[in-house]
Amino acid sequence: MKLISSIICSSLLLASCGKLLDTKPTDFLTTESYYTTEEQLRYALNGVYDRLGASELYGDKMSWTYNSSTDESYQRSMPSVGVTVNSYETSSSDINNFWRVCYEGIERANVLLASINRPAMDEGRRNILHGEALFLRAFYYFILVTNFGDVPLKLAPTVATESIQYPRTHSREVYAQIIADMTRAETLLQEQTITKLGFSGRVSKTAVQAILARVNLYMAGYPLQDESRYEEALKWAKKVAESGEHALNPSYEQVFINYAQDKYDIKESLWEIEFFGNTLDNYREGGRIGNNIGVLCQDVELGQCFASVNATIKLYNLYEAGDHRRDWNCAPFVFTGRTNAVKTPVTDNWTKNIGKWRREYETVNPKHGNNTPQNFAIIRYSDVLLMLAEAENHLHGPTGTAYEALNQVRRRAYGQPVNMPADCDAPAGLSQADFLQFIQDERARELCVEALRRYDLIRWGIYLSTMKDFADYVMANAPEKLQKSALAAQNLERKHLLFPIPIREISVNSALTQNLDW
Repeated sequence: MKLISSIICSSLLLASCGKLLDTKPTDFLTTESYYTTEEQLRYALNGVYDRLGASELYGDKMSWTYNSSTDESYQRSMPSVGVTVNSYETSSSDINNFWRVCYEGIERANVLLASINRPAMDEGRRNILHGEALFLRAFYYFILVTNFGDVPLKLAPTVATESIQYPRTHSREVYAQIIADMTRAETLLQEQTITKLGFSGRVSKTAVQAILARVNLYMAGYPLQDESRYEEALKWAKKVAESGEHALNPSYEQVFINYAQDKYDIKESLWEIEFFGNTLDNYREGGRIGNNIGVLCQDVELGQCFASVNATIKLYNLYEAGDHRRDWNCAPFVFTGRTNAVKTPVTDNWTKNIGKWRREYETVNPKHGNNTPQNFAIIRYSDVLLMLAEAENHLHGPTGTAYEALNQVRRRAYGQPVNMPADCDAPAGLSQADFLQFIQDERARELCVEALRRYDLIRWGIYLSTMKDFADYVMANAPEKLQKSALAAQNLERKHLLFPIPIREISVNSALTQNLDW
């Protein structure tokens, strides 16, 4: 909410500028005349953050439309066409808007970075603004390269008179720029710890380190398969773990209740996208976290949820008895009744809603029918521990370090002290391959529907085979009425490893080429 308050102020300023542009102005703000004070740079930085909360990204579609049809979840309505079931064309508005919003964020970052040295201000504060802007630009490019592959790499603001013909840059070069920008950002943000910030809505030093671990793991896997990146991933994950800044919340459930109640848990949640209010006033900064994905509820006062996504039987069966995450992530009930709704048990394990985000815990009233104030975590400490375990295992096998990082996550899941051996610990003596398989399953159990599974399966090189096996299992075992839940897996082809370059972009930028088989 702290960052959101600043974004609201920025939005009001931008809105007033927009009104000027509706007429023929005799005077208007340019980058040369505007970015002359520290306050104006801060407004600009808020604008860079703002695009991450758009509905096309983490406000809604990143977790739902683009990433919710895997082996861990499926569309409850079981549609026949659309991105959610891998049946769409290069003209898809979802894909076009996804691309557009990412480049809007990049353009805002480029404008800010071009002006970063203009105002007279304290150099320490300038470094922090500079570091955040560099990191955010790199993060937008990370979103693009993981979804579209080779993309235009644009590192300067658009000039009105310049050509708009930008060719695609090889993904290896895009990743190199991402690494360079994030590494520089980490240096510039040495004084911006999450403890000093006191909230997770802005990027801290350890947030950058954690995302660097993720970026390097992605580079180590498919398609780049750069083995040297495992060392880098391990290095950055260890920096977070050894910082003393982070620890697991003792309660898995409480992690998500905190998001609903606007409570910051800076130990667990390294970086989250912020949403605010109920959008029933002038401030439209709500998202849809908990509204599309959550427990079915038609009672607006309690918190309406369409429950668009169900847990797969595979996800449910990955959990063992005593794992608190199962009944939180695979909700054993729905709410029935349009008013004074009550919990009604769901006993069919094939049809349980993904219950990770729950609106009944929201404290903002009155509640909106669609929009929510719930924040969305980009990266949590449990993810860092699992990345550390994965990289350590790849480089050195299932060492004590790898086991300890993995087991901390598991102990929390079973309600045990995280630093003491417990019966729920991963089996001792696993081979390197079996340990990796255990990590792959643990990431599903811990991080399901947090917009990570599809990318994990792709980087491990098992997306197509895993989804085929899942479809075969559904068709052989699911009740007939639920067999359509395998449609996304059945429609999956090699071309779906990447989204297509939007045809609208190709129509105005002839230097672009299309992805394979699109």
